[in-house]
Amino acid sequence: MRKLRVDVWSDIACPWCYVGKRRLEAAVARMPPGHVAVVWRSFELDPKAARAPRAKTSYAERLAKKYRSSLAQANATIERMTKVGAADGLSLRFDRVRPTNTFDAHRVLHLARERGVQGAVKERLMRAYFTEGEALADAKALARLSGEAGLDPDEVRRLLAGDTYADAVRADEEEAWQLGIHAVPFFGLGGVYGVSGAQPVEVLHGALTQAWAEAPEQGTPEASACGRDRGRE
Repeated sequence: MRKLRVDVWSDIACPWCYVGKRRLEAAVARMPPGHVAVVWRSFELDPKAARAPRAKTSYAERLAKKYRSSLAQANATIERMTKVGAADGLSLRFDRVRPTNTFDAHRVLHLARERGVQGAVKERLMRAYFTEGEALADAKALARLSGEAGLDPDEVRRLLAGDTYADAVRADEEEAWQLGIHAVPFFGLGGVYGVSGAQPVEVLHGALTQAWAEAPEQGTPEASACGRDRGRE
């Protein structure tokens, strides 16, 4: 069966990427069954983020520092993001978020793609980060969480003990750079269209429909936006 391949560059630590994931899923559900194949691509918002949690700082304080805004402005942004997430069925608990390096989590997602459970693992890691306050640079946590979503925890532990898929993560990020992608989520539709940001379901569905009509036949994939310097819906 012909499929429209959708490549989504996103980071687990990006709240608008989580919202965008929900909206894409709703848009895909409006398409004929089996018409769309989604591939989750790697994009780190902060490649230099520490792997170990640092001294306790509120999400609002980190946001204010990053964008040089007041604490009140940061809290207003968080309130808005929380309400938007809730409208899409997400519980965004910024009081629990533990910012950390996501490079290893992206490596796990490449393994998940090979094993045919990438969507499930992506969902589990994002919920763990934004709702449950898990530290996603922790190897034990990554093995446990990805195991809950269909991967073999022992295989994940072996992966994390080495550098498997490190080149794949960097290749995704290099491709994003070459395409001019500086903020996520970014949806590449069949190689003919690109949609940036957590757009409404209607917009994404319209783009999927148009891309389906215009994109060349493709094979199935192998088994608002957040930017490095600025985030927006």
